[in-house]
Amino acid sequence: MRHLRRDQLGQSTVEFALILPIVLVLVLGLVQIGLFMRDQLLVASAAREGAREAAVTPDRDRIARVARRAAPGLDLDVDVDRGLRRGDPARVRVSASPTRVPLVGQIVGGRRLRGEATMRVERE
Repeated sequence: MRHLRRDQLGQSTVEFALILPIVLVLVLGLVQIGLFMRDQLLVASAAREGAREAAVTPDRDRIARVARRAAPGLDLDVDVDRGLRRGDPARVRVSASPTRVPLVGQIVGGRRLRGEATMRVERE
């Protein structure tokens, strides 16, 4: 009886060793999807904050700073429409590369996350 249990313990160890890499890749895939979605929400929020700032100030550097502050940890590219007057739509476009996780991060390799927001200019 003891001989049979020892063989079964070895079999369990082998099965665990075979399944572990698959489980690890699945978990990393779920983490990558979560980070991708979080980054997309941050980019959309940064565009909204940038458009809100563009509605009250013409200073492009300040608009970009506000947008970047809304998405910590991401390297944002911020584009603002030029020559806006009171009542015009202020459009801010933001893009960034998503955060990548080892092993499964290659899935989101060359993709860029994009966000755009428009608000009416309130300044003179």
